[in-house]
Amino acid sequence: MDDDTLLVEAGANVEMEFDIVNPAVSRASTVLFPTLDAFNKRHDRRYTGSAYGIHGTPTNFALAEAVTALEGGHRTLVVSSGLAAVTLSLLAFLDPGDHLLMVDTVYGPGRSFCENILRRFGVEFSYYDPLIGGRIGNLMQPNTRVVYLESPGSLTFEVQDVPAIAAEARARGAKVLLDNTWATPLYFKGFQHGVDVSIHAATKYISGHSDLVLGLIVSGDDAAFRKIKDTAASFGDCAAPDVCYLALRGLRTLSVRLRHHQQSALRVAQWLQGRTEIARVLYPALPDDPGHALWKRDFRGAAGLFGVVLRTDSERAVAAMVDGLALFRIGASWGGFESLIVPAQPGIQRTAVPWGEGGYLVRINVGLEAVDDLIADLEAGLGRLNQALRAAG
Repeated sequence: MDDDTLLVEAGANVEMEFDIVNPAVSRASTVLFPTLDAFNKRHDRRYTGSAYGIHGTPTNFALAEAVTALEGGHRTLVVSSGLAAVTLSLLAFLDPGDHLLMVDTVYGPGRSFCENILRRFGVEFSYYDPLIGGRIGNLMQPNTRVVYLESPGSLTFEVQDVPAIAAEARARGAKVLLDNTWATPLYFKGFQHGVDVSIHAATKYISGHSDLVLGLIVSGDDAAFRKIKDTAASFGDCAAPDVCYLALRGLRTLSVRLRHHQQSALRVAQWLQGRTEIARVLYPALPDDPGHALWKRDFRGAAGLFGVVLRTDSERAVAAMVDGLALFRIGASWGGFESLIVPAQPGIQRTAVPWGEGGYLVRINVGLEAVDDLIADLEAGLGRLNQALRAAG
């Protein structure tokens, strides 16, 4: 079945919902059992249904079913946030004394989790170059249990050779975890490229409306699902059914929204490439991007999020540009219907940046506004940037 059809049909059990198109919001804490024997066996039910509200309700399961179908995975667990999806996935497969290979371009809070939590738990970790490809086998240790990927990389948008990395990792017995938030289940099929677990911040494109916080963990087999499920339950993590309902509603329009995001982002990125104020645009969909060949080989489309390197390091000039924008608002999230811009330079924690020394990085999320209006807004902003630089001498 085509993905566009799955977006409409998956997770919609109309017969169970009295012929109503959308699943009901099922709120629950207590789950009842018909017999004492059934109650005593309730823990087995948390893998296939719910033994208590923390394990989910039919609303949660409808969202999970739809995402599983789109990803081509085995089962999906809905958790409270994208960061929870990252951290719970790592904790499910790492024990004290284990080693983690973490991509150097990982989402900042994921890096902080390694430094501040995994280190305390006795888990060893090291960062690797996102462009390492099959050479990652040279970095693997006897106790390497997890190789973690994020493609494209957070803030700097390098595309990883996921199949090559996954093949080396799995040959050595390590689990392959991928943050697939940028591409979504529509534009990258992780399980077709050797991934064991696919992670999403559903807060972003899956929701699409900047009104909820949610995470998704898609597992490739039952053993992985049970480990993740047990870990989430031990930490008491759960997702509210009302939030799951909103995410499922957003998921239905994911395909049409992403097409618009991609078309507009490509036009904006190409326009920015022609501006003298811009040193580099970091967007895999551009033909001259270093990751374009891998993106074209493995991805089915591009999101509306990319990076721009300005030809200045002046914080004051960047502020003059950003503060006066009317359509590109300042905000730390992305993937919603609105356009956003945020300085990313202070957030870079990796050992090296792909453009070398100099240049101020900003991250741009192209929303659903008319692209000509967005370009006009950026043109005015770059004008203010130039004025500020001239005033500074």
